[in-house]
Amino acid sequence: MIFTIEEINKNPNILPNHTLGYEIFNACGFSNILQSALSLSNGQDDVTDEINCTKADTVQAIIGHSGSTPTIGFARITGRFHIPISHFATCACLSNRKEFPSFFRTIPSDYYQSRALAQLVKHFGWTWVGALSNDNDYGKTGIATFIKAAQEEGVCIEYSEAFESTGSKTSLTNIVDIIRTSSSKVIMAFMSHREIKILVDELYMQNITGLQWIGSDAWITDDSLADSQGHSLLIGSIGFSVRNAQIPGLGPFLQDINPSQFPKSMFLKEFWENVVHYLQTVNFSMNRGETLFFDSEGNSPARYELVNLRKVPVSVCSESCPLGTRKAVQQGRPICCFDCIPCPSGEISNTTDASDCVKCPFGYWSNSRGDECIIKTVEFLSFTEIMGIILMMFGLLGAFLTMFIFVVFFHHRDTPIVKANNSELSFLLLFSLTLCFLCSLTFIGRPTEWSCMLRHTAFGITFVLCISCVLGKTIVVLMAFRATLPGSNVMKWFGPLQQRISVVSFTLVQVLICILWLTLSPPFPYMNMNYYREKIILECRLGSAVGFWAVLAYIGLLAVLCFILAFLARKLPDNFNEAKFITFSMLIFCSVWIAFIPAYLSTPGKLTVAVEIFAILASSYSLLICIFIPKCYVILLRPDANTKKAFIKKNVTLT
Repeated sequence: MIFTIEEINKNPNILPNHTLGYEIFNACGFSNILQSALSLSNGQDDVTDEINCTKADTVQAIIGHSGSTPTIGFARITGRFHIPISHFATCACLSNRKEFPSFFRTIPSDYYQSRALAQLVKHFGWTWVGALSNDNDYGKTGIATFIKAAQEEGVCIEYSEAFESTGSKTSLTNIVDIIRTSSSKVIMAFMSHREIKILVDELYMQNITGLQWIGSDAWITDDSLADSQGHSLLIGSIGFSVRNAQIPGLGPFLQDINPSQFPKSMFLKEFWENVVHYLQTVNFSMNRGETLFFDSEGNSPARYELVNLRKVPVSVCSESCPLGTRKAVQQGRPICCFDCIPCPSGEISNTTDASDCVKCPFGYWSNSRGDECIIKTVEFLSFTEIMGIILMMFGLLGAFLTMFIFVVFFHHRDTPIVKANNSELSFLLLFSLTLCFLCSLTFIGRPTEWSCMLRHTAFGITFVLCISCVLGKTIVVLMAFRATLPGSNVMKWFGPLQQRISVVSFTLVQVLICILWLTLSPPFPYMNMNYYREKIILECRLGSAVGFWAVLAYIGLLAVLCFILAFLARKLPDNFNEAKFITFSMLIFCSVWIAFIPAYLSTPGKLTVAVEIFAILASSYSLLICIFIPKCYVILLRPDANTKKAFIKKNVTLT
């Protein structure tokens, strides 16, 4: 202060025609401070006149005490006389201009320090801290601002206690017990060096260690703490201090200063005129390009330097919730105490300590970790998967086997066994069976608008064509037996022309049903997201369920009719034993499709398509094997039985 005043007095550009003087009071006790305040406020005694120097009636400015509580009492007195008071008191309460109209400070208010400390705690991820303070204006105001700011930052305060060095031993013991039993490992201590020294000494004696201390500027840089018994507990403490300034010339001045250079002087001459107005608007540049000014509350700009002496510890009530989980507050505990609950399926959290999980958008699903939404897999029976390959191979094998039998029958079309079993209907049946095997392939692959319409209509029409041929062969067997009776002329009523007409007529009915179905409400591709939540089933919706079941019902009607007629013809003479094979094939056919209905209704996704293909292939193979394989056996392996002479011996009538 003395150096600064001399520098100001030496520089005529700062206060032209004015010289500053000073008087220093000893502030050893609170009573001395109040006495000094009253003395300064009452005016000055006469001083020995010096050349070009006059005295002021009252003190023009006071550089006050470093403690906030003494300064509060001092400022209440001097403020009535509008005497500016400044220096190191940091309590935010001194910014109240109504109560302290003449208080100014060259150090930031504790309001800023408290909020900066709260941000510091949040920066290091400490969400579970304890709070201690002096039991005075400085401590209570500072810690209250810190707690409010910390809660705004999402930090929870486990406890908040205050004590004074002049207080009872019981209050200190209670605080030590609280620290021992608490779970937080970080303590914010907003107190002076006297209280922190007493506290850490007691903690040291009770062997309470492993704490991270956060200090206010009143003790964080106090070198005297190094002499305390428990100073080792404070190693690694962190806090803010006022920024250091490099003042040119101060070093040499401090080295050369001598008390004899400043003889005792009671008062100084007149200082400034109209000083509550100049200070309010003062604004000047300092070293390093910094600017000093006072705001409307008498506060100078807040500038701090961070002090940290060791690694960053962890102090949380609960560990951070990882990605894919959300926080669930524990009942009856602060918000910083929580459990980590995994996000439910279809929801994610991609930030740590998420308060809620977010639903994935339409068409997306959560991954296994629950931290990312991924596109739902689209499921359909494809040509590349094992099930699709197997079904496709059986379909192609059936079509190839049918064409092979067609070639064998065509090559031996003039033999008795081919003629005896109605060659024209046999060739038409083989053709329709080939289509049945091939139509199963339309059910494999990605459903499209055209494939959905084709697969169901092609299936319905080809199977009716197939059953119509079998039904025609069955009627021919019955008519042929009647034709062997004396005087019977029944075959003229069901000759080749009538057989063709019946097959075409039965098939046209199914064609008409399919046309109505496709016209009114055709099948269409549909993305089913209801059955599985994690994937999309791409399927063919029936459109009109009535149309689909009408197609099946008509096939079933013809199959039942064919089965009944074949069953009635099963006891005919062995010469016409094809009825037995037809009966057996239709029995398998009907059994397959009866079992198909509940299986179709109960299977999900692509398994529904697999059930349809299986029913088509099973019924097609039953017809092919039961009706044609025995004949191929005779044609290829028993050619001696496939002669007219052999048939005559068995009384076979060729048709």
